[in-house]
Amino acid sequence: MQWIGKGIGGLLGAFVAGPIGALLGVLVGHQWDQAKSGSARAISRLFFETTFEVMGQVAKVDGRVSEDEVRVARRIMHGMRLTDAQVQAAIEHFTHGKRPDYPLETRLGALAQQIGGRGDLARAFLQIQLQAAVGAGHVEAEKRQALWRVANALGVSRAELAQIEAIVRGFERGGPAGQAAQSLDAAYRVLGVTPQASDDEVKTAYRRLMNQHHPDKLVARGLPESMIGVAEQKTHEVRAAYEKIRTQRGFR
Repeated sequence: MQWIGKGIGGLLGAFVAGPIGALLGVLVGHQWDQAKSGSARAISRLFFETTFEVMGQVAKVDGRVSEDEVRVARRIMHGMRLTDAQVQAAIEHFTHGKRPDYPLETRLGALAQQIGGRGDLARAFLQIQLQAAVGAGHVEAEKRQALWRVANALGVSRAELAQIEAIVRGFERGGPAGQAAQSLDAAYRVLGVTPQASDDEVKTAYRRLMNQHHPDKLVARGLPESMIGVAEQKTHEVRAAYEKIRTQRGFR
């Protein structure tokens, strides 16, 4: 399975302006390339497998996998710059995930146990699943319920899931420029506050998120050096949302 680690390690450049390549490539690729223990390699392998299995399961949850869903799944696979063999493995996992007897809870439970309290990995996993769902078009109720089951199994709250979706939709509209042009409601979702929040509450939410995703602080908490770019991207997304709200409200 060594090729999986090498393939994941090369994902970073694929979606440098988006959540998939940056998060999956850095979070998992770095773990594989720099791993000193079997557990880190096991996480990388399981993350790779379940990423595409769950993607297939979510796509099939409404009874059929549409051409758009297949197209988006393949775009994600090829965008990760996997080799032909790696793409074939991803397709096999996607196909396996479509099976009606796919043990979703069991596989997610194994992944949750492996990643433990690594919230960054859980959120990365959800970003990939949302990228696939949102990229294929309207996300129906069945898919939303399935995505919530995935999030719940990995310890990601509904509020966090909404924030992740807001960020993904920003990139779907065209990368950083899309974030700048995002709706005001989306900007509030990125910050995790409501339009009824006071100016002070908006500022507090902004500072809290910027503090959580500050590259130096994350590295001090154990974030690999190679993840600095991911942290910087996250702060850019949060800053873009804050500036949107600040400009509309006119506060400093």
